[in-house]
Amino acid sequence: MSVPQITFHDGKQIPQLGFGVWQVENDQATPAVEKALEVGYRHIDTAAIYGNEEGVGKAIANSGIAREDLFITTKLWNDAHKAADARKAIETSLEKLGLDHVDLYLIHWPATVKYGDAYIEAWNAMQEFQAEGLATSIGVSNFHEQHLSALEGAKPVIDQVELHPTFQQSELRSVLAERGIATEAWSPLGQSKDLQHEVIARIADEHGVSPAQAIIRWHLQLGNVVIPKSVTPERIASNFDVFGFELTGEQMDAINALDEGNRLGGNPDTADF
Repeated sequence: MSVPQITFHDGKQIPQLGFGVWQVENDQATPAVEKALEVGYRHIDTAAIYGNEEGVGKAIANSGIAREDLFITTKLWNDAHKAADARKAIETSLEKLGLDHVDLYLIHWPATVKYGDAYIEAWNAMQEFQAEGLATSIGVSNFHEQHLSALEGAKPVIDQVELHPTFQQSELRSVLAERGIATEAWSPLGQSKDLQHEVIARIADEHGVSPAQAIIRWHLQLGNVVIPKSVTPERIASNFDVFGFELTGEQMDAINALDEGNRLGGNPDTADF
């Protein structure tokens, strides 16, 4: 199966469908990522705070897949926004991953409640990391428009945000599109809660696919980069098997109508971690 590529404004490309490892224990990450790579994923998304970069790195090393055929993302945690701390953080992440660079490095949260505008210093440091080749592209996660507007120099290539059928972030997606910043969805299945919706179940049944496959297909057709996660081999495989069907305009509209503002994670404006 050929995964579509999204082209960043810096000219680099990211596979639109990736594999996430949030809340995956370090020892579970290795077999999960190995299975993901086996079924065809080439885009793996992790973060320093997940505590599983070593497990991800082991899977990458075991895979035998050429480095240039992989797209690896990791993220800078909130307590490392000062320039010297950010440098130590990316070096630590690269060491754990067993890599000399990542394809995408993200500021995980703006974290303004606890750390003020220190994320701006982190952003400036990340531009240096990019220039040095430690990160091919740089972006952000959980940023709202005001956070984006405060950044100096190069603009982020992507904003990774909570996004699923009952929390669609339409206004933010419009802002990102206007700025030429790609949108990436974390918790793309609504932490499994959106799988239970009768509209999703009906659409999945109409295509003979799982609710998760229907939602992932919706993300792809919206143009989102999407990173479902699972540690179950069968689900890892089925979540990748989403290129043999297409949702109709009516089905897309039906899912688009499910937005309830149902945020499940932290609000970037108020999160105090």
